[in-house]
Amino acid sequence: MRVKIVLRFCSQPARLSCQDAISYKLERSRHSLQVSNGTIDSRNSLSASQTGASTLVLALFVVAILATAIVGLVFGHKLGYQRGFHAMQTETKQAIINSTEATKELKDLRVSNKIATSEAATAKQELAISLTNLEELRVTQKELTIENKQVTQLNELYTEVISDNGGMPLQIIGANIKPLPENAFEYGFDVGMLSKDGTAKRLTPILTLIDNDDFVEVPLDPASYSIKGIVRIRGRFMMPSGFKPLQAKLTLRAGGQQKEQLYDWRLGDRVDNMPLSLLDLPEVDESPIQP
Repeated sequence: MRVKIVLRFCSQPARLSCQDAISYKLERSRHSLQVSNGTIDSRNSLSASQTGASTLVLALFVVAILATAIVGLVFGHKLGYQRGFHAMQTETKQAIINSTEATKELKDLRVSNKIATSEAATAKQELAISLTNLEELRVTQKELTIENKQVTQLNELYTEVISDNGGMPLQIIGANIKPLPENAFEYGFDVGMLSKDGTAKRLTPILTLIDNDDFVEVPLDPASYSIKGIVRIRGRFMMPSGFKPLQAKLTLRAGGQQKEQLYDWRLGDRVDNMPLSLLDLPEVDESPIQP
């Protein structure tokens, strides 16, 4: 951009007026400059005072922030220390409790281990004793088996000899009737017979209870037997309510032979140490009846 400067020249008559005008302008410029300088100085002073006040406020604000931060840090540290201390105490107490419980559990485990060890040792001893007893039972069973075979062989020999000599007539070897709880009774009869031909015969027993005027036939189970040598008749019956027998009659029929035997009811006297219920009784005794 080009700027053209145009100089204007005043004419001679007007030179004075131009100078005056220039002088006036210069004076005015000086005065304006002075006023401006005063205004600038006052503004600079005001600006400086404002700057100093702002700096002071900023410093106070910074100091307040620092003080607040320090106070907060102190209280926070104290509060955290207290919480940490309480937490440490709680953890210490819990650790002591856990240690005590663990010690108690360890002691219980040791006691249980001792008991288990003792029980294991006892079980081993019992096992050894059981094995010894089992071995003894095996030996005894073997001996009994051999003895039973020998007795059987001897019985067969006696049977042949007796049969060759006319056999053995029907007879009662032993008899017994004993009371039981709940108005029950147990009977037992040992009967012997051997026919001439040495074969087994059908045996039918009949048990009858007799008082002065009436009689009651006791149902026997089983109702019949096969006899070749000795038969053991065993069983139990319930006495009819109100019936008091005076005698018991046993009738036997086998191989065309018949045998009757009367027994006084004194066979039914009560025995000591009798159980309170039939459920407490063992099975019927199959052992031979002692005469």
